[in-house]
Amino acid sequence: MSAERFTKPFYITQPLLPDIDQINEMIKIIWDSNQLSNNGNMVKQLEKELSNFLKADYLSVFSNGTVALQLACKILRLSGEVITTPFTFAATVHALAWNNIKPVFCDIEEDTFNLNPDFIEALITQDTTAIMPVHVFGTPCNVEKIQQIADRHGLKVLYDAAHAFGVEINGKPVSSFGDISMFSFHATKIYHTIEGGALTFKDAHFKERANSLRNFGIRDLDNITEPGTNGKLNEVQAAVGILLLKLVEDEIERRKEITGLYRRLLENTSGITTSKDIDGIKYNYPYFVIKVDKKEYGLSRDELYEELMKYNIFARKYFYPLCSNFQCYRDLPSATVSRLPVANKIAEIVLALPLHGRMLNSDVENICSIIKNIGSSSL
Repeated sequence: MSAERFTKPFYITQPLLPDIDQINEMIKIIWDSNQLSNNGNMVKQLEKELSNFLKADYLSVFSNGTVALQLACKILRLSGEVITTPFTFAATVHALAWNNIKPVFCDIEEDTFNLNPDFIEALITQDTTAIMPVHVFGTPCNVEKIQQIADRHGLKVLYDAAHAFGVEINGKPVSSFGDISMFSFHATKIYHTIEGGALTFKDAHFKERANSLRNFGIRDLDNITEPGTNGKLNEVQAAVGILLLKLVEDEIERRKEITGLYRRLLENTSGITTSKDIDGIKYNYPYFVIKVDKKEYGLSRDELYEELMKYNIFARKYFYPLCSNFQCYRDLPSATVSRLPVANKIAEIVLALPLHGRMLNSDVENICSIIKNIGSSSL
């Protein structure tokens, strides 16, 4: 099968962008209003439209997902210990540390890469205040089991839904599970506001606190009720978000097509395992990941990663290293390799391949041909 080196770097993603003329029109409106930030009309419109799109009872937007997650911990008044996953982006665990909360790492499921609910209860202590699962690569966690455990032990559930924009479980949005969900709107995500994030709530009081905390703790002109921060989204970013909401469903549909093509082309490649959709889940296809078996494929994940770069393909080793192996967390009792065997195994074999709506079928075909050729020549 023929395979050619890409003439330009082919990165794992490419941002969805609004039409330049449309964004210029929005900027003109913002300029005419003389309000660039501080909860202007664009932010208000975006929050309303996002609430409808995500089917959320209440929603607040923020300058980024990390700040949103940090403030979610404040809103839920979390303290002590929070059980979470080591297989995630650093921001998940850092949000706990910034709140002086001790992360307790729980191992993951081998098929979904999500927090394994079967191991949660053994980690609960008198200091545990919450469970913070992550919908990894947009695949929802076992929300029913997690909620049952939380209810039995009086714990809060805070979902990191950074990857799960628009995902539904049997017709119910992921935002309807747990106490709060955080969505990331970074430019690398399927939907973005350049930088940004959101929290969804079922409690109106939570939204009130969120809006205050993102604005220095200000409740009104004469009252600052608690230490807040500057977590506000500006009007230009909100305008980008408004325009991209009109494009995101087509983006998801194209990503679904590309994912299907990847799966078909790689399904008989020895040593390469692709993910499968679970019945009842409405996916958003944020990433396409493969598992690499060195014995069957001939190369390790790391070796394939290096070989792909020779072809100008820049895949990503998501998530490696594990958060539990970071210098700042590796001395925690829950971070030992023996306690996290599945997570440590998955972190060594998973590779995310390029995926975005601007990809051509020929791009996917070439990437798959390269992967097949590299594997066959190494055996």
